[in-house]
Order: sequence, then structure tokens, then C-alpha cells
Amino acid sequence: MIVDQIVLNKKESKGKYSEDSKSEKPIRSVAKAISWRIIGTLDTLLVSYLLTGEIAIAASIASIDFVTKMFLYFFHERIWNKIKWGK
Repeated sequence: MIVDQIVLNKKESKGKYSEDSKSEKPIRSVAKAISWRIIGTLDTLLVSYLLTGEIAIAASIASIDFVTKMFLYFFHERIWNKIKWGK
């Protein structure tokens, strides 16, 4: 009886997992975009500061970079989510 429940739960879990692995929700893409942009923006801030020596200019560059690339990444993720290749 316990074994039957374990097997049944595994079958249900596999069905749910395979269904979820085909597509991700937009909120996941947003979270990934934000987390990636934080890393990318810190990199841009550092490189901009090293090149200009001015924290204000580096922060301006990093701010613009953060917003534009977050939107680009979000749409990039959503488009790739529709492509079946490699899934």
C-alpha cells in the first residue's frame, strides 16, 4: 500500500514536472531578467568607472544599461521559450 502511494506520487510528479518543463511562466522570466541585470549592471558600473574614473558617469551608464537590457532579456527569454528545439 505504501509502495503503491510512492509509485503513484512519482507518476503524478513526473506528469507535473514534464508539463512545467515545456514552458516557464512570465514571472519566472521577469525574476531571471532582474537577477541577471543586477549582475550585468554591477559589471557595467565597474567597467564604466574604470574607464571614466567618474562614479556619476558610471552610474548613469549602468542605470540606462539596467533598464534597456532587462527588457531585451525578458523578450529574448519569452521568444526562446516558444522554440521547441533542444527541449
